[in-house]
Amino acid sequence: MRIGFAGLGRMGTPMARNLAAAGFDLTLWNRSFEKAQAMAAELGCAVAESPRALSDASDVVVTMLADDPASLAVHDGLFAGAARTYVEMGTMSPDHIYALQALAPEDTTVIDAPVSGATQAATDAQLLIMAGCDQATAAPLSRLFDALGKQTICLGRPGAGAIMKLAVNSLIHGINQTLAEAMTLAEAAGIDSVQAFDVIENSAACAPMLKYRRPLYLDETAQDVTFTVSLARKDMEVTAMLAATLGTAMPQGQVTLDTLMQAEAAGFGPRDMASILPFMRKERP
Repeated sequence: MRIGFAGLGRMGTPMARNLAAAGFDLTLWNRSFEKAQAMAAELGCAVAESPRALSDASDVVVTMLADDPASLAVHDGLFAGAARTYVEMGTMSPDHIYALQALAPEDTTVIDAPVSGATQAATDAQLLIMAGCDQATAAPLSRLFDALGKQTICLGRPGAGAIMKLAVNSLIHGINQTLAEAMTLAEAAGIDSVQAFDVIENSAACAPMLKYRRPLYLDETAQDVTFTVSLARKDMEVTAMLAATLGTAMPQGQVTLDTLMQAEAAGFGPRDMASILPFMRKERP
């Protein structure tokens, strides 16, 4: 199976490495061509000069892109090529997935298969894959998915993967926000930050993300960025629009979105989403 991979960002880079390590016939494309060239030289794989060339060199194209507009721009070129299956693994709106399916050539398949897990999970091939398709559609891609993740859950229909990813991310961003509030509360009462996090980490309230993100919460500026405030704001905006369309109340989600927007406006956009903690410290009356 010839695999094309588009989007060599923080998540896409380790994912492409894992596909190469699994022995796939891999071709890379990135908006920054020099980055794709450098990585292709590292992995000993091919590089394409355009999305259409990537599609022509592939049976299956995997895209790991930032948002709907970026994905649409790349797929315009991909759909002009010869690949028959397209797997979008970035966080997109379900409407975008439906639009891609409508734009795709006849006899091709578009699957939304976003992932849950941070950059370390991507490096370790421990992502959770949420596939907007049935088991029969996913079966030919099982080796590809197994090279990237620990589990693939098929959600039965197109767009369901995108919807479930937004639901999961709304929970993640909510936990991020409430952790910042809990830490700020403890610190305001004079409790040491490390001790406060020790308690939270060992309490019934601890989610796995708090454990692996501990260094970021304790000293965010000393760590590599894994997921920016701007991307978190994008996620919550798309989620809020979906909730409005479905008539679903998300009051906590709106609070999370409002805080992310305030933090972005204050210059926190490029920083890791853990920077909501220092942002909340600044907001303390």
